[in-house]
Amino acid sequence: MASIDKTARAGAPPMEGRLRRLQALDPTLEGSGVWLVVPCYKVKAHILDVIAKTPAWVEGIVCVDDACPEQSGAFIEANAKDPRVVVVKLAQNQGVGGATMAGYREAIARGAQVLVKVDGDDQMDLGYMPHLVAPILLGEADYAKGNRFTSISHLATMPPVRVFGNAALSFAAKLSTGYWNLFDPTNGYTAIEAQVAKMAIEKRVSRRFFFETDLLYHLGTLRAVVRDVPMPARYGGEVSNLRVGAIVGPFAVKHVTNFLQRALGQYFVRDFNAASLEMVFGIFFLLFGMGYGAHYLSVRHTGAASPGVVMAAALPVMLGAQLLMQALNFDVLNVPVRPIHPYLRTIARMEAEKGTP
Repeated sequence: MASIDKTARAGAPPMEGRLRRLQALDPTLEGSGVWLVVPCYKVKAHILDVIAKTPAWVEGIVCVDDACPEQSGAFIEANAKDPRVVVVKLAQNQGVGGATMAGYREAIARGAQVLVKVDGDDQMDLGYMPHLVAPILLGEADYAKGNRFTSISHLATMPPVRVFGNAALSFAAKLSTGYWNLFDPTNGYTAIEAQVAKMAIEKRVSRRFFFETDLLYHLGTLRAVVRDVPMPARYGGEVSNLRVGAIVGPFAVKHVTNFLQRALGQYFVRDFNAASLEMVFGIFFLLFGMGYGAHYLSVRHTGAASPGVVMAAALPVMLGAQLLMQALNFDVLNVPVRPIHPYLRTIARMEAEKGTP
């Protein structure tokens, strides 16, 4: 008893605080404030199945009618019997990103702590929801997303064209978002912590099919930790609204734009480090070598180029390429590792307490 009293006098946390700490290490799904957000556009044939499969521990289901021509919102209101369902109707079509953000706002306003987004076409296995939510509840991630590329068996039902397309998009997304540890960036099965979602809503995130990748880019600017969650692909009789030929060009432009903005902001505005110098001198030497070589070739010469001329063009190119590879290696190792939502929750709680009379 004496030792206990001595520890208490030394400032040991009360029993209630210890229990909260233990619960944080071993959270439960019940009462964790998980809400499901479902953008609805031409999914009338599947949306009731998605609602019926939602686990009992999910506290609320926000179905967003994205100006659906099938009047999905009215259909859900008339046929869904689950009392957890909330329908949000958008006056104009805003795309999957706009509908998801509208769902986030509604769920947060109703007290949600973790927001899980699924499509309304019943392609996503809701049995994997605990896998997405767990990293957030454990404080290990701010955002979790599905990854269908962790096992060859997971790709068994994915069409080969989609496998190739997703692989190409994944590499482009690594470069533009800075999350080199992630794959399958277009996977729409995601979970996000509410405080992080609040900050993401304020960003200029793409509202259309580039939404998932663009959200990763903006989460990168916040230094949020993102976790990949392995899960298989599922395809049924649903029809995708995505047309590959129509999005290749816009996606490429957006990736290049995001990469340039990220490089400038991350290595020249918010910070200046070794990678910043490597990029500056790498680009300088690369352009100098290429420019010198192009100039030499543009002038007519009677004989072969001397070794000195060749090295004057080749050496800067090699040095520039090496410096840029070093900068790329630094970028790969610069992935965020410390979640930001515990800090954001603490700030929100302190602000709430400050405003309490």
